[in-house]
Amino acid sequence: MSRLGKITRRVFLVGAVAVTGGVAVGAYAITRDPENPLDPSEGASLNSYVIIDKDGVTVIVPRAEMGQGVQTSLAALVAEELEVPMSMVRVEHGPPAKAYANSKFILPRSYDSEPPGKLVNTVMEAMPRMMGMQITGGSMSAVDAWEKNRIAGAAAREMLISAAAEKLGVGRDQLRAENGAIVATDGTTLPYAELAEAAAAITPPDNPPLKDPKDFKLVGKALPRLDQPAKATGTAPFAIDTRAEGMKFATVKMTPRIEGEMISFDASVAEGMPGIEKIIDLGDGVAVVANNTWLAMQAAEAITFEWGEAPYGATTDEVFADLEAAFDGEVNSTPHDHGEITESDDDVVAEYRAPFLSHAPMEPMNATALFTGDALELWAGIQGPIITQQQTAKAVGLKQDQVTVHTTIMGGSFGRRGFNDFAIYAAKVAKEMPGTPVNVTWSREEDMRHDFYRPGAIGRMRARLNGDKVEMFKADLAAGSVMRATMKAFMGIDRPMADPMVTEGVAEQPYGFDNVLIRGYVPERSPRVGFWRSVGNSQNAFFMESFIDELAHKAGVDPVAFRLAHMEGVDAETVEVVKTVAEMANWTGKTPTGKGRGIAVTYSFGTPVAEIVEVSDMDGAVKIDKVWIAADLGKIIDPGNVEAQLISGAIYGLSAAIHDEITFEDGMVVEGNFWDHDALRMNATPEFEVKALALGGAVGGVGEPGTPPAAPALANAIFDLNGTRLRKMPFRHEVDFYA
Repeated sequence: MSRLGKITRRVFLVGAVAVTGGVAVGAYAITRDPENPLDPSEGASLNSYVIIDKDGVTVIVPRAEMGQGVQTSLAALVAEELEVPMSMVRVEHGPPAKAYANSKFILPRSYDSEPPGKLVNTVMEAMPRMMGMQITGGSMSAVDAWEKNRIAGAAAREMLISAAAEKLGVGRDQLRAENGAIVATDGTTLPYAELAEAAAAITPPDNPPLKDPKDFKLVGKALPRLDQPAKATGTAPFAIDTRAEGMKFATVKMTPRIEGEMISFDASVAEGMPGIEKIIDLGDGVAVVANNTWLAMQAAEAITFEWGEAPYGATTDEVFADLEAAFDGEVNSTPHDHGEITESDDDVVAEYRAPFLSHAPMEPMNATALFTGDALELWAGIQGPIITQQQTAKAVGLKQDQVTVHTTIMGGSFGRRGFNDFAIYAAKVAKEMPGTPVNVTWSREEDMRHDFYRPGAIGRMRARLNGDKVEMFKADLAAGSVMRATMKAFMGIDRPMADPMVTEGVAEQPYGFDNVLIRGYVPERSPRVGFWRSVGNSQNAFFMESFIDELAHKAGVDPVAFRLAHMEGVDAETVEVVKTVAEMANWTGKTPTGKGRGIAVTYSFGTPVAEIVEVSDMDGAVKIDKVWIAADLGKIIDPGNVEAQLISGAIYGLSAAIHDEITFEDGMVVEGNFWDHDALRMNATPEFEVKALALGGAVGGVGEPGTPPAAPALANAIFDLNGTRLRKMPFRHEVDFYA
């Protein structure tokens, strides 16, 4: 039985490298890649990641660009091996295809266990392909692409060298790839465009040689973002900007009691408004089709409805009462139960709470669809194009291969666009308007009030100190099940199931406690929940690292020293991250009057991240002055992008900690826009200092791990400043913040 102190810091990466177009490494045929889905109208496709034409190289990056820089970072892996400068590279998302299915999983495992056997390895690699899991999420893009994309570039390079050798009648050893061309020892230079067609006919090598990292020219360097110029000039093709001849515009008005019933509606007033084309019954709401989006939204507000009751508690208090009741029900999961667990009056006990949260991306949910009777074409910012293709096909009565999906760049997602409700609604609207492209855009209020929310959660923590060491540690955690909600949304399966996301952020932390009990509980009913940036880590890290801080102060030990004392000998990388951030901030454990500092560290998505927040008193208001961040990514593709993502994650976490909550009245969500679900504004945003380590382990995620430590580090800093121990988010209910 594993110990909490033995939970993996790095992770076991399952899945052999596999690349379409003939380059495949795998023990079983099922792991080999399906047919190359690319058929370019011009140029040649050397494999499913590389197209070469007269204008340069197009790299297929089959992961969604949501602002996290994935198009640049993943393209750089291909370009590095292909020996082309980024100035010659164009990027496309590519079609939904099993060729682009995620081929690696992160599996937590104890330090002293053996890696899974070859059969498990093969099954875990095959599963995402069989299930069509072409998904952007879980901070897995770089993890999945580190070898796969490099092999794609290397295979294309070797095919081009072979084509040049045949054309020039020389040995391959007399040729090299350089700056988008094959160069012979005599100086003869053949641009890739001249060789691409012949190269595409060559059988790819099974194991193309990869460059030594010391020879990297792109990887490990801060690169200009390929998507930035178009975004800066307003020419970037977001889904909401999709336009076509004869297009109509629509919006939706859905039951305000999410997943409740629409009993009836009266659209007579809306139907009489000039420019209104059609009112469509969607079952749980309506769509209004008009000649412009604003008119559609105004008409939607003119419709009167009779709505059914909510399938969850009518008020926030009732919803949290269900969470409290969950502790008296069956345990959903017990990731750790070892040693002797007893309770004593001397125990340190604390209860923490986190609210429901909306994703609130800047670009609201939207999709454009064209239905022609025997085909559906969809333009949308989505995180899982294969699943979107499947679900929209079913919604309009077509086969999957009759649906064409164009995945656009997105104005944020944070997990929201991993669910396809907005695309399904657009498909249904288009079916009622055959032959007419329809741009379906949600209002901000419909978006925020019909989310798949970050679950509200309660953490009940208990520990016993023996001097300055934790002798016993117990955590009971209650939250709605994201796993259950996901299975319901994607597969129509709605039943209880063990959900590791209820306890993540506590269960995997590298603290060497001897006696540990961690349990997860799920309420019988809950408002709809989903993946929110860093998922369960977002609330559970607040519970965990706030409680660790309480224990450190109870023991009379410096919070950094307390953490290190329990991590030493358990996880060297996390220890190094904590030491690094302490050195960056010149941590002494003592802060002057009017200042406060707090630290938090969380291991998530294969990456340990430590953050120190410094705050100051501004006439009774708390001002965040500076945040130091250290993280170990194992290997780094683009340090500039890593820094940006870690800062972004911290800002997202601080915004939630200070401002945000979703509340319920009469079964309906109260908050509907940024004035009541705010973000950290520029004038209140602190200075950041970041250090990204590459200690040589497996590639870790970066899009999400910066979020979890932010809230507890801030809470701990406020305690250091004024002695206020914050155990409930958002903090604005107890603390005034500088604005």
